[in-house]
Amino acid sequence: MKDEHLYHKPRKRFGQNFLHDANIIHKIARAVAPKSDDHIIEIGPGMGALTSSFSGECEKLDVIELDLDLIPILKQKFGTNPNFAIHQADALKFNFLELYQGKPLRIIGNLPYNISTPLLFHLFSFSDKIKDMHFMLQKEVVDRLAAQANEKHYGRLGIMAQYHCQVSRLFTVPPQSFNPPPKVDSAIVRLEPLKGKQVIAKDPEFLAVVVRTAFNQRRKTLRNALKGLADKDIIDNLEVDLSLRPENLSLKDYIYISDTLTSDKVKTSSE
Repeated sequence: MKDEHLYHKPRKRFGQNFLHDANIIHKIARAVAPKSDDHIIEIGPGMGALTSSFSGECEKLDVIELDLDLIPILKQKFGTNPNFAIHQADALKFNFLELYQGKPLRIIGNLPYNISTPLLFHLFSFSDKIKDMHFMLQKEVVDRLAAQANEKHYGRLGIMAQYHCQVSRLFTVPPQSFNPPPKVDSAIVRLEPLKGKQVIAKDPEFLAVVVRTAFNQRRKTLRNALKGLADKDIIDNLEVDLSLRPENLSLKDYIYISDTLTSDKVKTSSE
């Protein structure tokens, strides 16, 4: 018989699929390899399956949970641990700088599929304060994060993720590892923010605009996809093949386009 105080029915509106496979939990813990001086943040701890592997193993553990009904369960399980703190909040709106205390953050989580992409973009904005991130995601999202130019899953998410991070696919997780089982496979990914980028865009925010604009019209050639960003003469003078489609260009190509258009904007405004 279930302990009613420690039971919570997964809620579809929160995208809850609770991990229960002990072998997978152990594999994730081994991949993260927490150190005694780590500051770990867990997004969406749910019933605390992953939390149990890190509570007591690191210097500080903060968890961010949106579902109010899960807070008493997490407090009952982990509240006596002095290094543990709960933040009832929406991770999409959470200011991770509030938890930064001078030591790079390590972020983990079983992310709801319905918010994974916007949440990743939110976290990229804090990448200079993060050591690494380990996430459970829909396998297709991990494929998109790691994809290279000309590959099936290549697009905006992968380009911007690889601008900010080293992306490593770790292993696949089957549906039966969760309650309830999702209808798709999941996968674990490691994202390590690049502290010394080989190529840094002059204006990273404009790079994001260029990439988003291109992939909003991915069936068009690059010449047509980018025409709203600059005058035709400037687009035509770009040293890339404008007959290509957005998925054919590398991250370096997009940085070149962004930097060139940024330089022309600055030059035009100063004339």
